[in-house]
This record gives sequence, C-alpha cells and structure tokens, in this order.
Amino acid sequence: MKNNISLRTLPAKVSPFVAKLKSYGLFVFLVFVAAVYGFVLLRINSLSHVQPTEQAVTSQVQASRVPHIDAAVVKQLESLQDNSVSVQALFDEARSNPFQ
Repeated sequence: MKNNISLRTLPAKVSPFVAKLKSYGLFVFLVFVAAVYGFVLLRINSLSHVQPTEQAVTSQVQASRVPHIDAAVVKQLESLQDNSVSVQALFDEARSNPFQ
C-alpha cells in the first residue's frame, strides 16, 4: 500500500493533528515565550562578562587623547585676571557658583 500525498489530500490528513495541537495551544505558546525569555537572559549574561581585547582598548585610548592647554594662553588669562577688576569678579563668581 503506497502512501500517496498530494496537495489536495494533505489538508484532510493534517486536520486531525491540527485539532489535537489546538487543545495544547496555550501550553505551547507559554513554553515558546519561556524559551525565548531564557535565551535572552542567557545571551545577556554571556555578553555582560566579555572582556575587550588589548587592541580594542589601545584604539580607544588613542582615540580619546587628552587636550593640552597652551602655557601662553594660561599666562595671558592670569595677566588679564590680575589687571582687570571685573575679570577678577567674574572668576570669583565662577568659582563660588560654577553651575550658574
């Protein structure tokens, strides 16, 4: 006895299986959601413990160079502060309340 499967007879053969599966639909859905949730938690856990390579650290350190202030500019600001009363008041006010 050969088992002929065609597109016309396929829905009739699959329908009993689908009817049994519908009764377990909520359970299958909850298991699926729990599996996705568990996968996400495991992935987050594994990615949170990954250490960067030395090459990545070196490239980030080189990219974030510390800006240097010119000494001539510092001397000029100090001389302006010493010469002007309004600039001294401005600097004092900025020191006392830097978030104004």
